[in-house]
Amino acid sequence: MNTPLKSIVEKVRESRVTPASFAVLPDGALAEMVYNPEESRTCFAVWRDGIVSYEDRLTLTEWKILRPYSSENTLIKNEIVLFPSHAEPYASEQALVADVQAFIHHYVDLGRLFEQLAAYYVLFSWLYDSFNELPYLRAKGDTGSGKTRFLLTVGSLCYKPTFASGASTVSPIFRILDLFRGTLVIDEGDFRFSDEKAEVIKILNNGNARGFPVLRSEAVGRRGEFSPRAYQVFGPKLVGTRGAFQDRALESRCLTEELGNRKLRPDIPINLPLEFKTEARSLRNKLLMFRFMNYGQLTADASLVDRAIEPRLNQIFVPLLSVMHDEQAQTDLKEVLHEYQRQLVADRGLEVEALVAEAIREVQVGSDGDDLGVRDITSRFIEHHAEEMDRKVTPKWVGGIIRRRLGLRTVRRGGAYLIPAAEAPRLEQLYAKYGLHADTEVPQATDAGQDFFRTSGL
Repeated sequence: MNTPLKSIVEKVRESRVTPASFAVLPDGALAEMVYNPEESRTCFAVWRDGIVSYEDRLTLTEWKILRPYSSENTLIKNEIVLFPSHAEPYASEQALVADVQAFIHHYVDLGRLFEQLAAYYVLFSWLYDSFNELPYLRAKGDTGSGKTRFLLTVGSLCYKPTFASGASTVSPIFRILDLFRGTLVIDEGDFRFSDEKAEVIKILNNGNARGFPVLRSEAVGRRGEFSPRAYQVFGPKLVGTRGAFQDRALESRCLTEELGNRKLRPDIPINLPLEFKTEARSLRNKLLMFRFMNYGQLTADASLVDRAIEPRLNQIFVPLLSVMHDEQAQTDLKEVLHEYQRQLVADRGLEVEALVAEAIREVQVGSDGDDLGVRDITSRFIEHHAEEMDRKVTPKWVGGIIRRRLGLRTVRRGGAYLIPAAEAPRLEQLYAKYGLHADTEVPQATDAGQDFFRTSGL
């Protein structure tokens, strides 16, 4: 090949080089980007046949080449996204968990159980892409309660953490998550405006299950035409909030610690020392080796599903349980989930739907299996709860709740609306959901579960 033609081919190939931070190579090798700040250098750590090598480029095909992001990239240079510097061996998984927990314990004041859960969540974040659903880790508290320290300490150990502050707009967060597919570390309270907070909630609502990207319209070309773009936001998240989320479904995805309820431990450093970043990077290096040695080997363990807990909670938290190989740690988290189940049932009991379901049950007790009259249900509801309502209670309003919110079928016979006897199985499900069954199996709180909920404020 003559020199001019060779030069053209090389330029074409160079133009097709794509930046990446992670790749599974055709031969099954695993490649992760690493960054050495002392040398201001990025490269790939490649795990192949139990050996780690370091490469500047990865050739997938003649026309597809991957390179790491530049060390001059502002996200990397300014530590918005953190990486390990190399893969470092660790003694054992138990020792690694202990090291992570010791680091967290040294820099942030958490309850005993939540501190342990945070350590396991760090390990989980390095293998999250082996699962289809995941929970979030959250610190809740007012200004000065320690939320920022929690986010910095635990976040610095997670898989490719992206630190998003209120000084930035939400828009770049979609792109960063889509590019690096790491852990989002975000203080929801930092975003001052309602539209910014709505965008944060959108990320959180879509980010706990694979396959639900956030869609955005973006200008394409010089004509200003708009085209939809899907941004993948699935991944672990550490969240700081001042209060609970209004969306109960989102609330149920979070393992929460309420901060600021006790005096700060005297051994917690008020200011982070210089060695904090070095210690965190050393642990990330070990966690990278943990990822290499365990990638693709873990899946959601169906044997960990607890039938006493709602399917949604099982779906979200079984992946985290699957990473825990310590039986006591698994038991502690299950106890937390049992108590969480009790809280969900108790909270539902305060809803108007629960009050209507309670009235239905009272009418059903004396019905001998007959159809249930909406007017009778309304009378029973008025008898118990009329004074609590800020509106007039009518059969039409109660009937609307029965049909639209409780999902029950009604029929009209002889000028009256009735819940047919055939709806009895659905009613049994509703009674269990709202804790109205005298024989409903609700797991009793254990010491570990109560300890967690005392500190979390749930």
